[in-house]
Amino acid sequence: MQRFTAKIVEMMKQEKLYASQGGPIILSQIENEYGNIDSAYGAAAKPYIKWAAGMAISLDTGVPWVMCQQSDAPDPIINTCNGFYCDQFTPNSNKKPKMWTENWSGWFLSFGGTIPYRPVEDLAFAVARFFQRGGTFQNYYMVMIIGVNVFVHGQSHFEPNLRVKIAWLLLKQYHGGTNFDRTTGGPFIATSYDYDAPIDEYGQVRQPKWGHLRDVHKAIKLCEEALIATDPKISSLGPNLEAAVYKTGSGGCSAFLANIDTKSDATVNFNGNSYHLPAWSVSILPDCKNVVLNTAKVNSMSVIPSFMHESLNTNADSTDSIGSGWSWINEPVGISKASAFNKLGLLEQINTTADKSDYLWYSL
Repeated sequence: MQRFTAKIVEMMKQEKLYASQGGPIILSQIENEYGNIDSAYGAAAKPYIKWAAGMAISLDTGVPWVMCQQSDAPDPIINTCNGFYCDQFTPNSNKKPKMWTENWSGWFLSFGGTIPYRPVEDLAFAVARFFQRGGTFQNYYMVMIIGVNVFVHGQSHFEPNLRVKIAWLLLKQYHGGTNFDRTTGGPFIATSYDYDAPIDEYGQVRQPKWGHLRDVHKAIKLCEEALIATDPKISSLGPNLEAAVYKTGSGGCSAFLANIDTKSDATVNFNGNSYHLPAWSVSILPDCKNVVLNTAKVNSMSVIPSFMHESLNTNADSTDSIGSGWSWINEPVGISKASAFNKLGLLEQINTTADKSDYLWYSL
């Protein structure tokens, strides 16, 4: 493990990819949810975690290290939360930021099981609640990393011992990670790793999930100045009703109003104004007055896939347009791969493709 980790770190350093070198990597992670299973290792678990943490720090990346689901992560390693909801999570030191490294947008598909589905309203609620209650960083489980801004009261910083405010988000798996071969990450799990992610396993945008989450993060972004300036002041507006207010030293103000009742809508009074809160929702007020988004109200479009049948002009050549703009060329068998072949009759698909492709089709 040490050789492997050191090798990866060295490769990143050679390419100057760490933020301390001017690159895009702002965090590194060592271990993954070891805290969920460390009881099985008894007394050996804690020394191992201390060793892993020390080994990681010794590699001197210049950026913080995190351990997810590791409540006893030793300083300066930041312990983080993975799960469907992380608003109640607190790090093991007030010097560490509250971070959500895996926001589960769905779940694994099991052979013979129903297709997992997480409503976007619930996912959006979880995201808004996390930032409402002092969250600094959240990352969707399952995709690639995109740009993140890190601030300590408005200034870029990478010191893990300070209370860092991270103003935007990381996407770890916004996009499903399907393996079209036979291997999977666990028993009885299908090779499809779509995970009901905002971008599906084929790279297509999944609406309204993608669009609504985009709108949620735009709304949170409007609160950025207040979010990075201070911790929230949380107050009750009634049973299962809560307000969180962020105020800047210059008088700026942003608020989150939450109704955590799963069934009943509510009307609340806040700062002299009345607000309607649907059940299980958060309203975001970047100026502490006007609601720019409620997580239960989806305004992005829904897309229902459909097939269109069009007649094919059999006399067309490669330069002719067919129907909706599609064109075609005649590709001789074997031009792209030497193992390609044609054969009259039907073939058994698994043996024919040898698990190396999911593409096999027949022509009449």
